[in-house]
Amino acid sequence: MTTTSPDGGSLAGLAALLADRTRASFCLALLDGRAWTAGELARAAGVAASTASDHLTRLVRGGLLVEERQGRHRYVRLAGPSVAQLIEDLAGHAPAPAVPPRTLRAASAGAALAYARTCYDHLAGRLGVRLYDALLARNLLDRSGGLALTPAGLDWLAGIGVPVEPLRAARRPLVRDCLDWTERRPHLAGALGAALCHRFLDLGWTVRGTGRAVRLTPAGAPALAAALDLDPSDLAPAPPRDTGAGRA
Repeated sequence: MTTTSPDGGSLAGLAALLADRTRASFCLALLDGRAWTAGELARAAGVAASTASDHLTRLVRGGLLVEERQGRHRYVRLAGPSVAQLIEDLAGHAPAPAVPPRTLRAASAGAALAYARTCYDHLAGRLGVRLYDALLARNLLDRSGGLALTPAGLDWLAGIGVPVEPLRAARRPLVRDCLDWTERRPHLAGALGAALCHRFLDLGWTVRGTGRAVRLTPAGAPALAAALDLDPSDLAPAPPRDTGAGRA
């Protein structure tokens, strides 16, 4: 089989796909791991449905999105974990918005995303970074020779009901770190990151909020803190910043 390396033109073409505000907004919205309709993405980006359809066709042809059809409905999603990693990594290197949120509602939504959200299929935000740090501190993960799961980590996963062997068979790395775009530090990705995100939801330790946001439940906060030998206050979200909205 002959393989060829990408040239400057193909890389520039990929960059051009994301060098559009609407298409970039679509890709960021799809980081929640769900399949969206063109109409849903159009409303999220504030563009007309006809405009959204053209942009989505370009993203599908460029390999960043895949489409699924159910009857008359057309859904699109990110093409896979590697595309999600690309989008999240780019977001992690993007500068912070120059204009702060103008309303308390916008500030609260931003704070919720910064605290905990899904990055495609794994936990991100402050909670995701805290989880990653705790796994390293407890020697459940080791990165001395490249990030790896330890024997103690295997025992810990068994204790919370996460089987590892199916994850090893997945066509993706078992463990991988991912630069968090709000914390600017790594959170846990890979097959294990996805499995933990799903397990916490199944246990009722976390619940999905609006969009990509995730919340710890009243029962989940102490349970997760106990599982990681943390003080529950270490997992508490920060209050939204005062935007000064409505002041003279």
